[in-house]
Amino acid sequence: MFPIIPANTLVASYPTNDEGIFGFGYSDSRVSLTNLVSNVGVVADDTSGVGTARSGLAACEYGRDKGIFGYGGTPSASSLTNLVSNTGVVASDQASATGTARVYPAACGYGSDKGIFGYGSGPTAVTNLVSNAGVVASDTAGVGTVREGPAACEYGGDKGIFAFGYGPPGLSMTNLVSNVGVVADDTATVASARSHLAACSYGEDKGIISSNPGPNVSNLVSNTGVVASDVAGVGTPRDYIAGCEYGGDKGIFGYGNVGGVSSLTNLVSNVGVVAEDTAGVGTARHTAAACSFN
Repeated sequence: MFPIIPANTLVASYPTNDEGIFGFGYSDSRVSLTNLVSNVGVVADDTSGVGTARSGLAACEYGRDKGIFGYGGTPSASSLTNLVSNTGVVASDQASATGTARVYPAACGYGSDKGIFGYGSGPTAVTNLVSNAGVVASDTAGVGTVREGPAACEYGGDKGIFAFGYGPPGLSMTNLVSNVGVVADDTATVASARSHLAACSYGEDKGIISSNPGPNVSNLVSNTGVVASDVAGVGTPRDYIAGCEYGGDKGIFGYGNVGGVSSLTNLVSNVGVVAEDTAGVGTARHTAAACSFN
């Protein structure tokens, strides 16, 4: 006979999503258009925008298969949010704007089905939790160094990390997010200080922080939240990019600034290897945001 295994002893699988979405940003003006990413990393052409056009916003997953865009400049700093369904449809602005209005925050998932926005212009260190129904909470007092332009991603299956940013100057530190959404104090890193970059998860329980036109490097994040030393960047270096997971265990970085707007993308394998440039699809822009869904 097979042994009877109590249900609560089974290990839950990591929450992973098959598809992604890039949204909003600045081209020759602020836009609200989006571009879907398939489960094999193919970026689709523009989808007409919904919600207030803005740039310098952030996005993250929630509810295991949905997403949310939040904050950004219209050009004035805002606390607007837009939910993304599990089919990649972006909703109109949520009626209730929540938390401190700001530009250049970062966002990531935590606790398998919730999200968190943090940091941003001011600069500030405030955070706002996102429930598994997409409801954004009021400000939580900031922890760690105030800054704008950090990157954030999930790691360890149910935790998150905010990394780097601009104080000024450019910073090299991280703040871990527990599986109940508690942000820890600063942890120093061995990585190059930089800001206005992006991060995404890969391999189901790890993360990667993007390259940047200054040092042009990337940094892997272990499943315990440790940021590795610099790895030489691959592809065209650019800042003000966005990144998200796709295919359950892979990632993609896209768009950004190369002295002008870009629509280039770079795929990230399930072992954290960044590929060379893929020709851009959709409207070239920078300061967009991205998250996974489905």
